[in-house]
Amino acid sequence: MRLTEHTDYALRVLMYLGANGGRLATTREVALLHGISHHHLTKVVNQLGHAGFVETVRGRRGGIRLARAPADIMVGDVVRHTEPDFNLVACLDGRARPCPLAPACVLKGALCRAAAGFLESLDRVPLSSLVPPS
Repeated sequence: MRLTEHTDYALRVLMYLGANGGRLATTREVALLHGISHHHLTKVVNQLGHAGFVETVRGRRGGIRLARAPADIMVGDVVRHTEPDFNLVACLDGRARPCPLAPACVLKGALCRAAAGFLESLDRVPLSSLVPPS
């Protein structure tokens, strides 16, 4: 399993903001620090804002900051909001061709349990554990 760049960037933004102690930061600042496209990072931050992870402040002295305390943001929630799906194989996608092995397949269930276990593990990781105390 591999997370998308979008999720990677989302986690980087949240970690940076978590380490910032509530200070407003700009997307440009975060993009330069990580060598990420500012345009792409703006899309990531927009999604994080709609999901309630970050607060955006408009205007000349605006920026972004965490909308909740780092201890209240679980990595599993962030990953669920930023990943398009967890279909590890094509047959898990409802749009795939029917598989002739489906009636006797055990792999599908095993992969679903593995993905669920992955997310359950991340549900126990608060953002606060990923950043130094402020």
